[in-house]
Amino acid sequence: MAEFDVIIIGGGPGGYVCAIRCAQLGLKVACVEGRDSLGGTCLNIGCIPSKALLNATHQLHEVHENFEKMGLMGAAPRVDWARMQAYKDDVIAGNTKGIEFLFKKNKVTWLKGWATIPAAGQVQVGDDTHSAKNIVIATGSEPSTLPGVTVDEGTIVTSTGALALPKIPKSMVVIGAGVIGLEMGSVYTRLGTQVTVVEYLDTITPGMDAEVAKAFQKILTKQGLKFILGAAVQGAEAGKKGAKVSYKLRKDDSAHELEADVVLVATGRKPYTAGLGLEGLGVAMLPRGQIKTDGHFATNIKGLYAIGDAIIGPMLAHKAEDEGMAMAEILGGKHGHVNYGVIPGVVYTTPEVASVGATEEQLKEEGRAYKVGKFSFMGNGRAKAVFQADGFVKILADKATDRILGAHIIGPMAGDLIHEVCVAMEFGASAQDLALTCHAHPTYSEAVREAALACGDGAIHA
Repeated sequence: MAEFDVIIIGGGPGGYVCAIRCAQLGLKVACVEGRDSLGGTCLNIGCIPSKALLNATHQLHEVHENFEKMGLMGAAPRVDWARMQAYKDDVIAGNTKGIEFLFKKNKVTWLKGWATIPAAGQVQVGDDTHSAKNIVIATGSEPSTLPGVTVDEGTIVTSTGALALPKIPKSMVVIGAGVIGLEMGSVYTRLGTQVTVVEYLDTITPGMDAEVAKAFQKILTKQGLKFILGAAVQGAEAGKKGAKVSYKLRKDDSAHELEADVVLVATGRKPYTAGLGLEGLGVAMLPRGQIKTDGHFATNIKGLYAIGDAIIGPMLAHKAEDEGMAMAEILGGKHGHVNYGVIPGVVYTTPEVASVGATEEQLKEEGRAYKVGKFSFMGNGRAKAVFQADGFVKILADKATDRILGAHIIGPMAGDLIHEVCVAMEFGASAQDLALTCHAHPTYSEAVREAALACGDGAIHA
């Protein structure tokens, strides 16, 4: 029986980051992962491969829409789907091998296989049982589905199947207008697929600032995506020539059907904890399948902890990474902390959408007095030069103190721009602090400063 200070179950963003940090703090660490490669869903079948396809298809969009405007003439490239898939796979391999190298560099033991926890302080992998002073569950999540919808990863697919379709479909129905559905819908729309998004709610991207969501839907519609909102999916049935989706409109309960070559089920994710033996251990669970933990990630079983998608909170890779770091600090005798009020969210379409902190709707519900500073990318010289002037930056600040409460960006590089506001919020900065900070010209970031100025006397270029 091998003995460790810490065994982490799961080699995804939460697990591998936790393992590396534990090792840096001098702990003897093992990480259990059953896949052939490290990195979890994110690196293998999620964040990274989807960004590769988003990048490739964005370049194709630029060729068709903007090259001639810049004097770049010539025939548009032909899409070689097999080579695009190979590019995506190369990107995955480069990232996952990088994690494996970091494990060796930091002397983290990779226990290859699937784990069970037969008793407190023990982890079984295959025929071998290992002991640990502490066990961290970082098993992530898996796609959730709907009653009447059977996924076969061929015709009716999750994001996993959508990343590796054998050919580009002529038509696709996406069930769910969240981040995953809209990102993959954008990929295939750019490739020529007729994409229809069916969403139960009356707006896309649930939880997003309403003004941003409205602008986002308008832009995506202009790009070719079709939306059916307020629609309750009743079922999806695969046939020889594609699939049929049945739904009812919530406003009048009328029944409708859609046919498509492929159906993508993008209705969210659920914690993946099956097979660990948690029920036998008596681990306390929450109603929606998450593991119940306290403010220090501890379960009700001594020495057993959980982080990432397996516990409550947004299912985001960077949230899991932050928790992995904090978990390691706690186990290393330090003070680990995650500021859940400053966790950004990003949609990697074009334009990107990013947010952090409170939305206007949340502030209104709380009855909080706030002010809004907005600036359109139409007033940003850099954005206009690259045909990405759609969208805006919106900063919400406390009306009395000017402290930044939230920010919402739809526009070029929004996923990078948001972090300026994240750092500001982490230090309790005011909108004026951002407004008084010199920003290089010409950059997209000037739009953030202008929005901050708009919280005061007004933007310069508006």
